[in-house]
Amino acid sequence: MNTYLKRRNRLRELLSGESGIVVFVGNVESAAQYRDNGYKWRQDSNWLYFFGIDEPRFAAIMDLDGGGETVYADDFGIDDIIWMGPMPSVASLAEGAGVPASAPYAAFDEAVRAALAAGRRVHFLPVSRYYNAVKLSGLLGVAPDALFSVGKKGCPLASEPLVRAVVKMRLVKDAEEIALLDAAAELGFNMHTTARKGIRLGRIEQEIVGEMEGSTLGAGWGVSFATILTQHGEIFHCHSHEAPIEPGRLLLIDAGAESNAHYASDHTRTYPTGGKFTPRQRDIYQIVYECNELAFEMTRPGVPYRDCHLAAVRHMLDRLGQLGIVRGDVDEMAADGIGGLFMPHGLGHNMGLDVHDMEDLGENFVGYDDDQTRSSQLGLGSLRMARRLTPGNVITDEPGIYFIPALIAQWKAEGTDKGRVCYNRLEQYLDFGGIRLEDDVLITPDGARRLGSRRLPIAPDEVEAAMAEDVMKR
Repeated sequence: MNTYLKRRNRLRELLSGESGIVVFVGNVESAAQYRDNGYKWRQDSNWLYFFGIDEPRFAAIMDLDGGGETVYADDFGIDDIIWMGPMPSVASLAEGAGVPASAPYAAFDEAVRAALAAGRRVHFLPVSRYYNAVKLSGLLGVAPDALFSVGKKGCPLASEPLVRAVVKMRLVKDAEEIALLDAAAELGFNMHTTARKGIRLGRIEQEIVGEMEGSTLGAGWGVSFATILTQHGEIFHCHSHEAPIEPGRLLLIDAGAESNAHYASDHTRTYPTGGKFTPRQRDIYQIVYECNELAFEMTRPGVPYRDCHLAAVRHMLDRLGQLGIVRGDVDEMAADGIGGLFMPHGLGHNMGLDVHDMEDLGENFVGYDDDQTRSSQLGLGSLRMARRLTPGNVITDEPGIYFIPALIAQWKAEGTDKGRVCYNRLEQYLDFGGIRLEDDVLITPDGARRLGSRRLPIAPDEVEAAMAEDVMKR
């Protein structure tokens, strides 16, 4: 109760110059095939952050002028109790969140309409579920699609003061949240260890996915996003898992666990399918590993994470130059965006209650300071977190190198590389795939630390040793 009271009081302080009401709409259950067979239940993260009631069909209003708060939901009837057993009352759940007033769910609509009729401003956040969009659109008189964030810029109709206040609060994790994120990282460690131990030639990728996701369900809520496990690491979001594990390939595993408290982990490791890197694989892997370590060493309060991204890209280009894949001045190549050919994504993103924390509020609000401008370059333009780092920030450190045949062909045909790419050498890697290495990082007052008590093996020798030990223990 004290946690949620403190958060809402802080939100009031940040909105002290505003008037009107703030509305929060929790998620409802969503039908998969029909109403009584729904998708797995997951509450809205902003609702969880401010109220913590992990039940469907709840809403709340915070009155910025009168100071009151009300939770809206319907008590369970006998039909519900027959199927689900005794359930707590809405009043008791509201009191547990520190809200003394509660009312039926339909009264939420009445209260919003009354505020609008009185000419009061209704502050709301961008929505992430279509039900919530339809509900608010009927009250506000706007199209449902207008209530979602548009690309990276957020939702123009949402309350910018509210969005900025929520981002300011959720960007900095308190001690309770850090403990929950450490616990989620432990689940992620176990999940990835299960996956690594399951790598054997001839196995179907789906078998490994089933084992690793089963470990998250045995100890937590499940996965924090759709698992990426693929021998085509050059495809960023490859969710196809039907291939057998083949010799001489690289298996990229990007997966996260979500705890029962709904905090996320997000790790990536890349493994040689046979337990040993080929010389070519080790060369590229070593570069990505060095970039991961370099970014972590730079990560500390006051440093723009954009600088960490750029430093990792410069190091990557320097080392690729040593392999004869690119040529020219490293700083000039970085400035011209040549790194985007090999790492079209950003170095990392925020993490917390969501694996890409708060990005439904507008990526630019979440990941960029007011004096920062988002780049249009491939790679740097995809950097989700560029802000100056603050103690309590939780971010990912995930450099990668990918050889994407279609992108390489396009750059070659259009001359995008300005003569910096040695295609006769690069085209020898068209069947390589991709490598990404990702850790979850907490910014501390004097630097940074990785979340959890243990780090997954990551240096190439560590990876090979761990896989050899896995074989011995079978």
